[in-house]
Amino acid sequence: MKECTVDQLGPLPEFLRDGTGDVVPIRTPAGDSMWLVRDYALGRQVLTDKRFSRAQAATPHAPRFNDAQPVPDSMMSMDGDRHTRLRRIVSGAFSTGRIATMGSLVEELADRHLDVIARQGPGADLIEGLATPLPLAVLCSVLGVPEADGNRFRSWVEVLFDISASTPREKARRRIELAEYIYDLVDRKRHLPEDDLLTVLIGIHDRGDLTMNELLTLGLTLLMAGYETTVGQIGLSVLSLLSDPAAYEELAGRPERLAPAVEELLRLNPATPLSFPRVAVEPVELGSVTVRAGEAVMVALLDGNRDAAVFAEPRSLDFTGRDAVHLTFGHGMHRCLGASLARLQVRIVLERLLRRFPTLRLASVDEPVVWKDGLATRGLSRLLVDW
Repeated sequence: MKECTVDQLGPLPEFLRDGTGDVVPIRTPAGDSMWLVRDYALGRQVLTDKRFSRAQAATPHAPRFNDAQPVPDSMMSMDGDRHTRLRRIVSGAFSTGRIATMGSLVEELADRHLDVIARQGPGADLIEGLATPLPLAVLCSVLGVPEADGNRFRSWVEVLFDISASTPREKARRRIELAEYIYDLVDRKRHLPEDDLLTVLIGIHDRGDLTMNELLTLGLTLLMAGYETTVGQIGLSVLSLLSDPAAYEELAGRPERLAPAVEELLRLNPATPLSFPRVAVEPVELGSVTVRAGEAVMVALLDGNRDAAVFAEPRSLDFTGRDAVHLTFGHGMHRCLGASLARLQVRIVLERLLRRFPTLRLASVDEPVVWKDGLATRGLSRLLVDW
């Protein structure tokens, strides 16, 4: 096992950096009170227990964590049959077979961006040159967003995920702009259908099984949920690996360990450190505390992934494979729909980097790593490398 040698956490709320206890009260950035679950087993319980409701957490008077939360009519803010119905509609686009067919596209995109980085030479920024444009292009391909519109979409989403530099009014305006864009794109695809998810959703709508509002919200949800998190996860996974040069060298010489290495990198450094809030619909005994009806609970996915009772030497990288499943993509009915697509992108990025740049390392400059600040997901704004 290799323990990472640089700060992997970046800017985090104090309760995620230095706290103790399995279930503890916290004050959120929005000023509300919630329970935070740090224990792996209790976290899995919260994520599957129907007594903890996502729909109740999306009501106007529910405790809030920050301003970058899903809207009430998002699939991520639904419980039970409503959630299951919408998830079933879009799950085919993220099936194992469908994702497997995307491997060649991701490889082509990764190679194209790495060609540019190679020409640029040492000192290149992997975030701007690879981690940002790759997931954007992949997601646009899945949904059917024209490549030429990618940068417009990127600017919208970055404002919606920002939790400090933009106001709620600005977020609302950008959300409306994005909804209008999706509406216009749907209208265009109705006349010129293609092999993409939006065209499939249009067909379901035309059969009467999906309202236009549901179609638009699904498009918005998938765009927002799949982009910023994957950008963050690629950057954080590369950072974890480069933080221990011996680990990078070991993996370059043992490509058969890439699959377990990807899972370990996802576990150690998740882009999403917290679950969305859930509100108890009745009193629930949770560890040593009682969560009363109406109180909100969040699961610290970052802490659960580093629970020493579940993961031996939890702050170390173990490329031989661990038995327990990490919480990076959540658990239960709201588990990340795009987990397989995110894994595919992280794996291919690492595979290409290891093959083309076996001596890759952090650049020898004052600040090779710069963290994003004020986002609902963790990530880097800069990752300078040499080779």
